[in-house]
Amino acid sequence: MATSGAQRQATVRAGARGRAVLDDMQQRVLTALLGMQRQSWEQGVASHALLDLGLDHLVEVMARDAVTRQTVTGKLAEIEDGGIVNSAANAEAVRWAARRSGEAQLTDAFDRQLRWLTNDAPRADDGTLFHLTGTHEVWVDTVYMVMPTLVLAGEVDEAVRQLAGHRARLFDESAGLYSARWDEDSARLTHGDFWGTGNGWVAAGIARALRLSAGDSAGWRTDAATHARTVIDACLACRDTDGLFHDVVTDPSTFSEANLAQMLAYAILTGVADSWLPASYAGAGRSLVASARRQVDVHGFVTGVCGAPRFDRPGTSAEAQSFFLLATAAASR
Repeated sequence: MATSGAQRQATVRAGARGRAVLDDMQQRVLTALLGMQRQSWEQGVASHALLDLGLDHLVEVMARDAVTRQTVTGKLAEIEDGGIVNSAANAEAVRWAARRSGEAQLTDAFDRQLRWLTNDAPRADDGTLFHLTGTHEVWVDTVYMVMPTLVLAGEVDEAVRQLAGHRARLFDESAGLYSARWDEDSARLTHGDFWGTGNGWVAAGIARALRLSAGDSAGWRTDAATHARTVIDACLACRDTDGLFHDVVTDPSTFSEANLAQMLAYAILTGVADSWLPASYAGAGRSLVASARRQVDVHGFVTGVCGAPRFDRPGTSAEAQSFFLLATAAASR
């Protein structure tokens, strides 16, 4: 039976707050994650995983610590303060904590982050946000960092504008895939390869934005879902025989990489649960989760992912730990 937008929104809220019972592997991955150092975006993605698992006590701690490290400009959870948009990934947890507690300090922290994103952050002439301070580069990662937060705040037009600006610069229509970076000053791609994790950021970012906007019947949802499906299909066509992908998804000479499998699993299983992907995709989503589970070692690290701190070789990362949890939570939905 079809569900209305309002029913979907109620399901999202109830599901998010129903605490998951973690299996042994999820618990090991979570424990390892909590012991890892995290930059602002990694803190934000970790908080998304905790929100989806219903681990309220940990979300509360992460949200409050993100506010402790908020800069004078409004950027949450910053350590080095070299990013323009990464901090915005923390806004969802901060807003959740604000609404839960009613504390004005938390509400103000969310508003300051939003004001930075919508008004003060450096951007191109058409409004597309730059990614790092001191550069005029547009990065594919930004789609995940800002689009869900903007939708959550009711800034849907701005979220759509950011997706459009990144798509115009980075998306290859013929391949259905995104390049990683664009330099606005020279008007050219500086990292033109189809980086797997970058395409994962887009698919997962749209999926989370759509989930947060359940109940909104505006046309942007259909357009965004169609675009996410295009990226998902193009990535799946490049899946290797081991169930994973290459770091550059179209280049078999690059290393085998596992985080894209998790990011796609999250996007696919979220899309199926929220009805913007057909149920026929569920099998692929579950298969991707199974591939990710094979990468977890005895310490709880998800191995063979695009590794921190430079993300240019296989290793481990806090974001990969979080996407394992996001994917497995989505599988439970």
